[in-house]
Formats: sequence, structure tokens, C-alpha cells
Amino acid sequence: YVTDDPEPVEYQHWEVYLASLLFRDAGTWSGTAPHVEVNYGAAHNLQLHTILPMSFVRSPDGTMTYGYGDTELGAKYRFVEETTSRLQIGIFPLLEIPTGDAHRGLGSGHVQLFLPLWLQKSYGPWLTYGGGGYWINPGAGNHDWGFLGWQGQRQLLPNLNLGAEVFHTTARELGGEPETLFNIGLVLDLTELQHVLVSAGRGLQGANEFQGYLAYQLTVG
Repeated sequence: YVTDDPEPVEYQHWEVYLASLLFRDAGTWSGTAPHVEVNYGAAHNLQLHTILPMSFVRSPDGTMTYGYGDTELGAKYRFVEETTSRLQIGIFPLLEIPTGDAHRGLGSGHVQLFLPLWLQKSYGPWLTYGGGGYWINPGAGNHDWGFLGWQGQRQLLPNLNLGAEVFHTTARELGGEPETLFNIGLVLDLTELQHVLVSAGRGLQGANEFQGYLAYQLTVG
């Protein structure tokens, strides 16, 4: 899901994802094929995070570019833990390092920073979380933009979780449009340590025509 949660990886535990993202926006396909995401519980209530992507862009005329994209670094910190009457609350600032070739469409060419606040609450088999944040997005023709999203999911079977999200972004470029999108996803537990994650959706407002996600997750600890 694009919408995140405030719950960090447990102390001295790892989450490793081998994943791909796919987007179709105004006839252009883009995404990662694949990317590696690593999360580590560095301390109680603190998670360190990175994404190392191989990125691609396919234009409407069929031109294809492929190579290493922008590197993502982050740290998730939960400062309020959940109780029966209290929400779980955390922050998860992300730093996008311009390691991709912006001239080939594989990166932004600028350092970007996301400053979000995330909330979460569980109710038996139900779990819901969401929040929003602010992207600092420098560069010619760009401007800063906001994100707001919420997600809900339910444990249908002991090894199957189904969820959906809706999120909204303000315009990221001068003359651009805001976008509202939705995703439906599932998590399938192959074993206690191995999981498959799938989601897909499309835009309700704006140029986005499709987005999809597929990942294999390994948890270690």
C-alpha cells in the first residue's frame, strides 16, 4: 500500500522485500523491476529503512529506459503505543537521494524529503491506519505537495489478509493536477517468515490509469 502505518519492525528483527512497482500515467509506463526494500528494528520503537531500486520508463512511442533509480532512506519512530482506548502514532520521514539518471527519466535529479504523521488502530480482525504528510520537492517546474491517505484491512483466514486504501495527492508540478487513487490488496502468509503481497488499483481523479505492486517478503529475527 502507498499509505503507511506507524508500527516499526520489532527490535533486532529484519524485513526484506524483493518487489516491483508498476504505474501507467497518461500512456507512460514506469516503475521498478525489481527493487529491494530493507527494514531493521534498530531500537525499541525505531525502524531504519532503505529502498534500492532498478527503475524503468516506457514512453507511449515504445522507447524504453532502464537503470538504477533514486535511493530511499528513512527512519520510522513510534512515539505513542496502542492500547484498547488509544491510537498508535508515529512519524516516518523519508529522504530520496538522486542516484538515478534524471536525464533518462530514472530519477528526480534532486534531493526530496517526505515528512508524514501516521495513525493506527486495531479492532479484533480489523486493522485501520493512515495519515498524511508533506513532500519537499525542489526542481524547475516542481513544487512541494501533500499526501493524505487511509487504509483498512481484515484478517479473512489465518494466512490471508485483505485490504483497501484511498489516497489523495496535491499537484506536484506547475500546471499539474491533484490525484485521488485507490488500491485493493492482499497479504498471503506462506510460512511464519515468508509472505506474498499484492495490490492493484487506479486513479479516481487525475491522469493515473493503473498502479500495481507485487512483493516477496522475508522476515528474520
